[in-house]
Amino acid sequence: MQNAKDSFYMALRTRLTTINPSRTILLRGTVRPGILVEEAEAPFPQLPNDVFVLRWLGLGADMDLADTMAAEECEILYQTCGTQSFGGLDRGRALSQMDEEVLAMIQPFFTPKLNYTATPPATMLTKVFWDEPGFTPIVVQRDRLSRSAKVTVYSYQEQGE
Repeated sequence: MQNAKDSFYMALRTRLTTINPSRTILLRGTVRPGILVEEAEAPFPQLPNDVFVLRWLGLGADMDLADTMAAEECEILYQTCGTQSFGGLDRGRALSQMDEEVLAMIQPFFTPKLNYTATPPATMLTKVFWDEPGFTPIVVQRDRLSRSAKVTVYSYQEQGE
């Protein structure tokens, strides 16, 4: 499932740079697109603002098919305090913009599966696909608004995975 997870993340990351190139994060001295995978980074005392954080949850498999299909739930977490120029009073608009970016990033609902352990990444035989997101209610924590969207990501297991 690691190739599917990597392919999903890279698809969203590439799409985000097109949708909103100004959504970035400075991480370990490098400016990157504002999306990251929680398990691939050092632990955060608190999730960063105005960035999408992918958190992988439960894994399942359907072995009754001709080829094994794996599925893993991905939670896309994000939060904002709004902007300083508006004293944070635009935090609702900022969260709505991030909601729209999530919807835009996940469409279309598939991407080629690549093996990122090779350089350049090697194209695999199948695709990675996912369903529509399920959004949680907004959580208000003092001056911060947060939300998450859950998406189930599917992939057929290939030889050697």
